[in-house]
Amino acid sequence: MKVYLALASLASLITTTVNSAARTTTARYFGCIRSRPLHFHVASSVAQRRTFLNIFRKKKTEDTKEPPEPIPLLSEDDLFHPFSRSPFPEVRAKGQTISSMAPCPVCASGNSHTHEHNHEKPKLKNVSFECPDCGWPTHCSEEHWKVDKEHGKYCSRLREANEDEHDLRSGRRMPEFELPGPQGYEEAISFANWDVFWYTRGYNSMDSERSRRHASKLLTYPMTIGSVLHQHSSLMLNNQRLTPEGSRSMAAIRSTLHTEPGAPETHEASVGKPQVRIFILGARGESSLPPHVWEQLGFLFPAANFHLFFIGPQVALPRERQTPTPSPVNNDSASTEPETPASDLTSDRISGDPTSAKEIPDTESAQIEAKKPLYTPNVYTPQTPAAIPPLKWTRSSLTRYGVPSYTTPYSYQMSLSGLQVDNYADVHPLFEETLDPYSDVFFFFAPGFGFPSPSYKDEAGQPVLQISSPTEWGPVLPMLLASKCPIFVTGFSPADVERDVRSLSTAPGVAGEFEWVVTPGPNPFGSEKWEVADFDPRIMVKTNWGIWAIRGKSRDIQERSFFSSLFSNN
Repeated sequence: MKVYLALASLASLITTTVNSAARTTTARYFGCIRSRPLHFHVASSVAQRRTFLNIFRKKKTEDTKEPPEPIPLLSEDDLFHPFSRSPFPEVRAKGQTISSMAPCPVCASGNSHTHEHNHEKPKLKNVSFECPDCGWPTHCSEEHWKVDKEHGKYCSRLREANEDEHDLRSGRRMPEFELPGPQGYEEAISFANWDVFWYTRGYNSMDSERSRRHASKLLTYPMTIGSVLHQHSSLMLNNQRLTPEGSRSMAAIRSTLHTEPGAPETHEASVGKPQVRIFILGARGESSLPPHVWEQLGFLFPAANFHLFFIGPQVALPRERQTPTPSPVNNDSASTEPETPASDLTSDRISGDPTSAKEIPDTESAQIEAKKPLYTPNVYTPQTPAAIPPLKWTRSSLTRYGVPSYTTPYSYQMSLSGLQVDNYADVHPLFEETLDPYSDVFFFFAPGFGFPSPSYKDEAGQPVLQISSPTEWGPVLPMLLASKCPIFVTGFSPADVERDVRSLSTAPGVAGEFEWVVTPGPNPFGSEKWEVADFDPRIMVKTNWGIWAIRGKSRDIQERSFFSSLFSNN
């Protein structure tokens, strides 16, 4: 009888413990579901569940403890600093660059006080006075800063950009840059806007507008591509962004990106499918993005394989690691060990051979960092991005493409290639015979079609538009239109989009030879961070603000009857 009562009491204790743990877990789960992505809380609730059998669980060792949070250099309420008094030398160097390039807006507008008998134009002065509200050098003197009534219209944006610059260098842990892995099975992704996308994709919660700006700037290039190519894209016939001709064009490439209706979206479904090639022409900063950021594009299409081509004169190439000078050794050791040519060691390091990588110390990285300027000006013609570090499987593709190039098979689903060439027309014959609207697509990120060419002028000595210049995009667009592949173009502002669209009507070989795929309009996945021009702080844009797309004009074949051919003149 005593044994029976003891067993009954033990069973009651176990039931009470389990029910209490279940209620506690459920309360925690539903209490947190509003603030963070779903899958994070499912995992945490399982980890926090406590049952009767936990008494036999081993205690965690000290090695499994999470590393401590980094101590930030600046707190969240200490991000505003004038550029000249910034704690970071890069920001101070940026302020000096702006002061050497940007003219004072009051002097430029001719509002300086001059005598009536003095007809000489006032001398333009560069900005040197820093606005106490935004911290940027905006005027030549405090007097002109007080006179300028237009400065208040964009001062808040400059202060926002100032704080963003310091926040990126503050040293805090940035959960907005912690990217998720593959998408869960049968979990749909919404492309309505950034907020819905981050939630359905499983990103960390964006707790502030500043985090939103950082994350959108990092992901705008891959997510712009993914949002327009995906079958659940927000650009549809219903909202009049996708045209009927564009619907047929997108159906072709989406048949390669996705599986048949009802089939699971898994990597096994990609067997036998052609590789989807994405050509990014005129690539600059997008070519220097880390490969794991571009991998986020592949996670949107589990049943597709991608090959990204960055083509342009300003494409970032992998850094070549040179062999350091050997240290002097005695004659005995030199006679017993065979010599290895320096060229072989260098090629092994570039290709990522782990055996030679351990033998040669990487001393060039420190030398490059020492020679690298603190800040590179953001001017009309931006400079080539810094060399990117070579990965394990990075290979030179010079013999294949005939230009400085590389290829990195980053994962089973994603390969990256960069071709540093002055004009895409020089390498178009390498791809011309294999271009297919079912597997190839072209992207131009802010190409500047409507801007005047800096290197080519017409017979009258006037600069022509870049879309018509033979040294820029003149010979490129007619080649792409002939392939019938979709061509997507982005712009950094409404004026930039309108300028590029207007240039289509005057470009030879383009006007009248294209049809719309996506009508011009805002891009839901453009960057939300303001980019300020160094040559004039009043000019501020957002990367990939708008997007539109065209393709080569299709001409239907009309069948001629036998009788009509008899009476025709041809």
